[in-house]
Amino acid sequence: MYEAAGGELGVLRLAQAWHDRVMADEVVAHAFSHGFHPRHTQRLAAYWAEAWGGPPTYSAQYGDETTVVRIHSGNGLHEDMDRRAIACFDAAMADVDLADDLRTVLHDYFAWATTTTMGGYPRSPDDVPEGLRLPHWSWDGLQPDGLSD
Repeated sequence: MYEAAGGELGVLRLAQAWHDRVMADEVVAHAFSHGFHPRHTQRLAAYWAEAWGGPPTYSAQYGDETTVVRIHSGNGLHEDMDRRAIACFDAAMADVDLADDLRTVLHDYFAWATTTTMGGYPRSPDDVPEGLRLPHWSWDGLQPDGLSD
């Protein structure tokens, strides 16, 4: 999927398109209202690339899955924001002109990641267990090698 998305540059373009869309969305932009890492888009692209079969740059340079999930935890339930973030992702895929079959698979990935891993600990970041591994996704969906140790 990484190669089908255009490799490193293609995934970076998608991450930038998604970031632009969420920053323009009054509900989703709230998640960034307290600031974000200055290289957020590059880090996000590295995360997605690794999840989609690309190089393990995120894990090697930026952090682990437990840290990522903790950053996204403890904010209560936010189903409307999740739906809108997913809609922004779908629109971003159209913005960068990804093929329809890839859009379907990546939509499933993003919806799952948004509602399951990133939204799995609404009460507190302290609820996130140690040892989570970055989930891997393929044309066949979630791969069993990337959930936890």
